[in-house]
Amino acid sequence: MSAREGAGRREGPLAIAILASGAGTTLAALADRIAAGTLPARIALAVVDRPGAGALEQARRRGLPLELLPSRGIPPEIWAARLSDALTDRAVELVVLAGFLTILPPSWVERWAGRAINLHPALLPRYGGPGMYGARVHEAVLAAGDRETGATVHLVTTHVDGGPILAQARIDVVAGDTPESLRAKLHPVEVEVLASAIGRFAAGEWPLPYPGPERSASSRRDASGRAA
Repeated sequence: MSAREGAGRREGPLAIAILASGAGTTLAALADRIAAGTLPARIALAVVDRPGAGALEQARRRGLPLELLPSRGIPPEIWAARLSDALTDRAVELVVLAGFLTILPPSWVERWAGRAINLHPALLPRYGGPGMYGARVHEAVLAAGDRETGATVHLVTTHVDGGPILAQARIDVVAGDTPESLRAKLHPVEVEVLASAIGRFAAGEWPLPYPGPERSASSRRDASGRAA
């Protein structure tokens, strides 16, 4: 089944949930685009899994529906059921993981298959998997001597950072770059490629649920090419 099969024009904004664990800068950027009318979606729920995360303040400042669901010390299946209940109660259509660090158990992934996407700060399949997030990814890129890095949006599957790739965008790695400079340069690119992917779901260009690994290879596209 190709991505276009079953796709069609939507009515009304796409109801999304954004899951975050850190500063919430991507959550904030998406919320601001929605408020400005440049992204045809609505944030039906923001979910934060860490009590001290900056994402909490970002969501509160914007008046977003918010759930604090700490995962530490809670059996994964129980926590995942609470998350699913919160998403269902808000009629969420698409779940967006934006800097979300809790590993989602297989039962949750199966329930939300084709309706959950993740943003990763690397050109997957390189520099993905358990423990590869944030500065660790940028450190690995620099240690390998790569001349480019980027951001990837992919479907959430039981393989951490291993789901089918939906879109990627690239930036150059230059002499003198550090993990901090790569993070700063990559952030607007991450927001752009993620917003583009959400926009394609919102426009009905990509169906929900999205087809799994058997989807047509022609449906995988570079959302923005090489960043300027």
